[in-house]
Amino acid sequence: MKKNLLLLGLLVCSMTTMAQTEKAEKPESWYFKLGASYFNQTASTEFPVVGGQLPNRDVYEGTLANNRLVSRESVTGSFGQGFRSGITGGYRFSTRLGVELSANYYVSNEKTMSQTTNRLANPTTASATTPATYVSFTAEGQIKAFDLAPAIVMFLGEAHGFEPYTKVGVIVPVHGTLDIKTNREYTTFVGANQVAKTDAYSKDVVKPNATIGFMAALGTSYKLGKNLSAFAELEYRNFTVHGKTKETTEYTENGVDKLNTNTNFRVGSTASNHTHYVDRLDTNSNNALTNPNGVDQSKPMDELSSYVGISGLGLTLGIKYSL
Repeated sequence: MKKNLLLLGLLVCSMTTMAQTEKAEKPESWYFKLGASYFNQTASTEFPVVGGQLPNRDVYEGTLANNRLVSRESVTGSFGQGFRSGITGGYRFSTRLGVELSANYYVSNEKTMSQTTNRLANPTTASATTPATYVSFTAEGQIKAFDLAPAIVMFLGEAHGFEPYTKVGVIVPVHGTLDIKTNREYTTFVGANQVAKTDAYSKDVVKPNATIGFMAALGTSYKLGKNLSAFAELEYRNFTVHGKTKETTEYTENGVDKLNTNTNFRVGSTASNHTHYVDRLDTNSNNALTNPNGVDQSKPMDELSSYVGISGLGLTLGIKYSL
């Protein structure tokens, strides 16, 4: 009897020890993270055509017959530079392996996409006695996007409160826009006398086609308490998006709304302020360049689709709570 009790006691002690060992080897199953990131762009490409303007930085000099291009450079860049905030839910299957799902909101820095200085806008009609109008403009773009990012996480072991890990996953944009804001200055002279000046502003909103990107990160957490940790991640992401539609949502002249009254926008015309992006233009496209019948003003204008990059390398800092 005593022998059986001793064996039972040893069995209970063994089971308790095994349970404690398993608990130590298997950390929390669920955790949540809040973080903020700043990304720098990692690749620059030439920006697409903006409102019919090539992605160049042009400078003109002179007047009338002497108005000439004196310098030109390509405008390149990426919308991968900017700020991001996000919340992440994670589950650990074992000591080493887990999965995460992040929901993020990203706002890129504004990037100059096209710029022109002092170009004569009406060279064929301007003279010393008739109006000559010069235009300077700058078009700047900014991306705002909400995305989901599922990832697989590999934990590398804990030491002195630090637990490094790596993760790889995909980026799935759920909603986003490219806002292009263009400021134009039209200055009109007759001879040497300035007779008019117009400051025009427009905002175009480009909506993208569905896409998917890639991300990889190296990070570490540091225990602050039983359930609370701080974490830091170095993350690389790479994806491109191309336009689906574009709409002019604002147009003002000297601060006055002209979107629905200015003849340049053909009041009631869809083609003047709506664009449908396509991969190819042909004789059936709603574009005067290829369609012999011209443009149907009741339909969006067809234009070639273009791509922008959102690749970047970023640092994320935040707090992790483990259940």
